[in-house]
Amino acid sequence: MREENPEAAYWNETGGERWVENIDRLETMLAVMNRHLLERAAPQVGERVLDIGCGGGVTSAAFADAVGASGHVDGADISAVILDVARARYADRGNLNFITADAGVHPFTPGTCDLITSRFGVMFFPEPTNAFANLLRAGRSGGRLVFLCWRSLPENPWMGEPAAAAFSVLPRPEKPDPDAPGPFSLADPEKIQRILDAAGFRDITLTPIDEMLNLGEFAAALDFMTKMGPTAEPLKEAPPELRDAAIEAMRAAMAARVTPEGLIMPAATWLVEASIA
Repeated sequence: MREENPEAAYWNETGGERWVENIDRLETMLAVMNRHLLERAAPQVGERVLDIGCGGGVTSAAFADAVGASGHVDGADISAVILDVARARYADRGNLNFITADAGVHPFTPGTCDLITSRFGVMFFPEPTNAFANLLRAGRSGGRLVFLCWRSLPENPWMGEPAAAAFSVLPRPEKPDPDAPGPFSLADPEKIQRILDAAGFRDITLTPIDEMLNLGEFAAALDFMTKMGPTAEPLKEAPPELRDAAIEAMRAAMAARVTPEGLIMPAATWLVEASIA
């Protein structure tokens, strides 16, 4: 009997709740990335699209607009908590459906999708090769895979700098297993190539995308960074004096990035493309 994906509990409890609490800030921050994904995926009128890890549904809705009434989009996410937001926001879209599912094992209808896509939703598979092979089965011959994933933590100061500052005060956690599910599990381009090739995808290409993310007003952005990402649990568990000192260290590190337009920090991703034979 297949064991439940351990990510499911996190994204349906603490992780999902935190995401929903911060969803407007997250979507505003990541909007600059949506443009890259949509331009490269190039959804066409009448196509069927599968959007993996669709979260609050912003990308799914954009794909639904592009494929029109003759097309269809399924947004899949493991978090029922987050999908409640998506369903409420986009209930009026007749060509858009949301599926609560572990996309790595869900029995999608075989051979039906012209485009399989994701904005930061494919880094959390416990068995990525098997998961991508499962997605491949959903694609039709001649279809395509296009997704965004984060490059390494050092290349992403928007997350790395606040974390480094916090862990200059708090005990530093053990270095995560690079093969464990997580936001940077697909940072290694050779690993992506190996996984997709073994899963059965062809014509695999990776394009580096560098952007500046606007995290918004400084005080709110600082609060956001204490509740999301690698510092959230250590800060929650720290004694008050250490917690306060760590947040002050984060404040000092992030202050250098403040502009009149907001807190703006660099981000680095891979835009990955592959074809379905």
